[in-house]
Amino acid sequence: MAKEKKGIRLEHISKIYKDPKTGKDFYAVKDASLNILPGSFVTLLGPSGCGKTTTLRMIAGFESPDEGEIYLGNEAINALTPNKRDTAMVFQSYALLPHYNVFDNVAYGLKLRKLSKSEIRTRVLKILDLVEMSGMEGRMTNQLSGGQQQRVALARALVLEPSVLLFDEPLSNLDAKLRVTMRTEIRRIQQEVGITAIYVTHDQSEAMSLSDQIIIMNKGVVTQIGTPQEIYYHPVDEFVADFIGEANFLKGTLKNRDGAGGVMEIEGHPLTLADAGNQKAGQSCTLVLRPESAVLADKGLLPCKVVLSCFMGSYQNYHVMLGDTLVKITEFNPKHKKIYSVGNQVYLDFNTEDAHIL
Repeated sequence: MAKEKKGIRLEHISKIYKDPKTGKDFYAVKDASLNILPGSFVTLLGPSGCGKTTTLRMIAGFESPDEGEIYLGNEAINALTPNKRDTAMVFQSYALLPHYNVFDNVAYGLKLRKLSKSEIRTRVLKILDLVEMSGMEGRMTNQLSGGQQQRVALARALVLEPSVLLFDEPLSNLDAKLRVTMRTEIRRIQQEVGITAIYVTHDQSEAMSLSDQIIIMNKGVVTQIGTPQEIYYHPVDEFVADFIGEANFLKGTLKNRDGAGGVMEIEGHPLTLADAGNQKAGQSCTLVLRPESAVLADKGLLPCKVVLSCFMGSYQNYHVMLGDTLVKITEFNPKHKKIYSVGNQVYLDFNTEDAHIL
């Protein structure tokens, strides 16, 4: 697609609905400001009801914001109907036309635009090749597998050559193995075409594998924006840390500060940190420790007791009690390592630079 790449910009967007039970207004999306760069793959991630789908539907034009402005490139698009916007949506349900074959499903939007038969054929066959569906244009959609139907839905959106491709949980109807295959395909196609993509999911592994940037939403509010690495290693709060991957939360007090670092006390034991974040001396705080960042050892930072020791093949799964806190540990490649048993008094050991203070 040799057209100019465009991004999406949301400026203080809000959407207000009325609760049917209470009759009171509430914010489905509140004061969201986003800048999605041209050619990037961005995922809106969060639990059900967090506002991610509402945000996507406002970009598509299926919902109108009550406050704020949406820009596609430099053009304000709030007033434009969905068919007038330079976007295309891939739906969760695929929304294929059951009485049309693959070719006619993909060609449908081009026919509405009154393109010539020869141009329609050229573009449809080219896009079917891109999604690896060449030779299947004569099949009816009910003769296709779920993954093939998803490819047809993707081709139908791409053939319109939109500036922005929108995905509303497109893989949720597929089985786990096919989901992994299809998300790899979606990323390959997006990078090959160079299109701007905005993807909605509640599946954090999907978001991590696909995205240049992830936008975490909670209760209608944008909580954090960053690369998968930034969000995983430097979450802004416990909600984000717990939503992206698995996390242990070690509660304690920052006893003193020393430049950027300081000493945190956890269950009566001092822990020296090179980076104490923005915490002040005397303040209660939380250390986020990922299960794969810690190991058990005969000597280490924090004494604990093993309450679960389970061999999982590629890793040894431990649960330990650190005072009253349950800590989960994933120790990879355990074959030649010392394995601790339930009841053992051991130490939790980790590089403090791999933990993140909140």
